[in-house]
Amino acid sequence: MAEAVTSATWDQEVLKAADLVLVDFWAVWCGPCRMVAPIVDELSKEYTGKLKVLKLNTDENPDIAGKYRIMGIPTLMFFKGGQTVDQVVGAVPKAQLKSKIDALLQK
Repeated sequence: MAEAVTSATWDQEVLKAADLVLVDFWAVWCGPCRMVAPIVDELSKEYTGKLKVLKLNTDENPDIAGKYRIMGIPTLMFFKGGQTVDQVVGAVPKAQLKSKIDALLQK
C-alpha cells in the first residue's frame, strides 16, 4: 500500500530518496483518483524494493501541489535524485504505468 507524504515529510521522503519515487497527487473528492488508487497500490506491491510509492493529498498539502504546478488530478509524478523525471496526468491503464516505470528503472 502506498504511504502518505505531506509537506512536512516531502524533502526526506521524496527529494532525498535513493530510489525512483512515484508520487500520486490526489484528493478525496476526485473520481478518477479513486479509479487509479488500486492500480497505484498494486504497483507499490509489485515494485517493492525498486520503487517507492507515495500519495500526496493536494487539498491538505497545497504548497507542494503548487510548487509542482499540479493543475489536474490524479497526477502521477516520478522523481529520481530529487528531480522530476516524468509524469502522467489522469487515470491511465496499469500497463501504461508499468511500461513507464520499467523504462525509468532502466535509466
